[in-house]
Amino acid sequence: MTACRHPVFARVYARASPTLDAQGVAAHRRRILAGLHGQVVEVGAGDGASFPHYPDAVTSVVAVEPEPYLRGRAERRVTDASVPVRVLDAVAERLPFADASADVVVASLVLCSVGDPPAALREAFRVLRPGGELRFYEHVAAQTPTLRRVQRVVDATLWPLFSGGCHTGRDTVAAITAAGFVIHDLERFMFPPGRTQPASPHVLGRATRPAVPAPVGSGHRGD
Repeated sequence: MTACRHPVFARVYARASPTLDAQGVAAHRRRILAGLHGQVVEVGAGDGASFPHYPDAVTSVVAVEPEPYLRGRAERRVTDASVPVRVLDAVAERLPFADASADVVVASLVLCSVGDPPAALREAFRVLRPGGELRFYEHVAAQTPTLRRVQRVVDATLWPLFSGGCHTGRDTVAAITAAGFVIHDLERFMFPPGRTQPASPHVLGRATRPAVPAPVGSGHRGD
C-alpha cells in the first residue's frame, strides 16, 4: 500500500472536476488520448476523469492512483470507459509493471504533484516498450520572467500545502527529455482561458521511448 493522503484536497478537486472539464480539460484529455491503441498505463489517474475518453482500439488500461479518496472514485468510474480499465494503488515513482510491458504511458495533470518527477519519468520510460509513447498533459513552468517569479514564490510557500503537493513551476518538458524521451509534438497554452494564475501555463504533447535495445541491467519489476 502507498501512503499518499490528501483528503481535503482530494474532495475539493473532485468537486471542481466537472467545472474544469467544462472549461476545456475534458477536451484536452480527449486530445492526448486520441489514436491510442494497445496496452496503456495511466499514472495519477485521479478520479478517473480520463476513462470515458479512451478510444476503442485500446486493449486495456491499468490506472494507478495512490490517494485513497480519488482512487475510490476512479474505481467507480471504470464502467464509464468503453475499454477494460483496472485501478491500482501505486505511485508513479514505483510502477508495479514489468520492463517494456506497455505500449503507452499517459500522464495527465500529475507530474506537478509527484514527489520525485525524474524518478516517475524514469519509471514511465522503463515500462514502455521501445518505440512506445508517453502522452502528457501538464501545467508547467512559465516562460515569462514575471510569472516565473510568482511560481517560485507560491511553490516555496503555501501552494503545495493546499494543493495536494502540486508545484506550479516545474520544467516538465525538460524533465521528459532528460529521462530519455524524444518529444515529437508539443503545444503550449494558457488555462483557464482568459485568466492568468500561477498554474496557467500548460503543455500537451507526445513523446516516445527510442526504439533501441534496453540497457543491460535495466531491472525488472513484476506484478
